[in-house]
Amino acid sequence: MPTHEATDEFWREWRRLSRREREAFRAAVEKAVEDLRAGRGFRPGLPVKGVRGAPGIFELSWAPDGRATFEYGPPVRDAEAHIVWRRIGTHEILRQP
Repeated sequence: MPTHEATDEFWREWRRLSRREREAFRAAVEKAVEDLRAGRGFRPGLPVKGVRGAPGIFELSWAPDGRATFEYGPPVRDAEAHIVWRRIGTHEILRQP
């Protein structure tokens, strides 16, 4: 199972999300974790892509205007991905991912 952590900015933005938005994000993360465990790329129905102009930072789309940015950090456990959640909110977060 991938390990993760989150920035203070992520948690500030997380507190502003509605319950429904949090649930949508969690559902998307569950799919992402399944894909990472399986060792395949992310499924077509789970939009994950690099953020333009921000090398090494990726965005996960979890709703029509729901985005979360992340980067891969150094592994905490051997051969397992470590995700650092950076920001969460609307498309606006991509201005400063």
